[in-house]
Amino acid sequence: MKSILKSSGGMTLVEVLIALLMTGILTAAMFRVYVNQHHAWMIQDRVIEMQQNARAAADELARQLRMAGYELPNNLPPIVAFDTNPDTIYIHYQSAGCSAPIDKTMPQPSSELDCTGPTADVSCFYVGQEAYIFDPNLEAGEFFPISHVQVTPGKIQHNTQKLSKCYPKGSIILALDRIKYYVDQSDTLHPKLMVQLGSFDPQVYAEDIVDLQFDYVMKNGDTVDVPGIAKDVRAIGITVQSRTPQKDVEFTATPYRYETYQSRVYLRNMGT
Repeated sequence: MKSILKSSGGMTLVEVLIALLMTGILTAAMFRVYVNQHHAWMIQDRVIEMQQNARAAADELARQLRMAGYELPNNLPPIVAFDTNPDTIYIHYQSAGCSAPIDKTMPQPSSELDCTGPTADVSCFYVGQEAYIFDPNLEAGEFFPISHVQVTPGKIQHNTQKLSKCYPKGSIILALDRIKYYVDQSDTLHPKLMVQLGSFDPQVYAEDIVDLQFDYVMKNGDTVDVPGIAKDVRAIGITVQSRTPQKDVEFTATPYRYETYQSRVYLRNMGT
């Protein structure tokens, strides 16, 4: 008996086109979901970075401000404030506990500092350090960079900077911290919070910081932008504003996302 072969049915051209269309729609939908998720992740990552920058900057400022005025000689202000919008501030305090008295009056403002007395010890000073020399008779002094230290017999040179006067015997050399904070806006796309230690080159502390503001609560309760007498400051308000490093296409009026972080520091070394 002759066998009869049945033809196996295939897909028509219309069915293939419909399948391709459905596959394309499904692929486009999946790709759209991926793009949206990736965009959301990128925004969230930028927001987190922005928040961390603002918080880190405010926390660093608060930590340094709490030290302002610690173990300072008379007439050296604990802070120096500038209402420069963004604001600038200098913070002064002593952290190293390093000091040495001068045993001989300087013959010239450029002369080395002789600390050969029995109570003097210059081993805690180092080349490149910014030190402060203080005349207790006049209750005045100045900062200067140390160019050379001779532990034995106990002498300090300052060849890179001539002092303003001949300091007398009994003047004291101190290792003080002088820290400057300000916003560098030279790169308008990425402004930075800068920190400068003494006479060293400024360093970037936080990226994309667009504003830095301080307000000062005085001992009489007034709040001012710049204190008349620094030692009368009892608390300092800090406002740091950061922004995302890249523009957000969803924002038209202001192309960046912003974060503002505020805190208030009560100064423990500035009286009661």
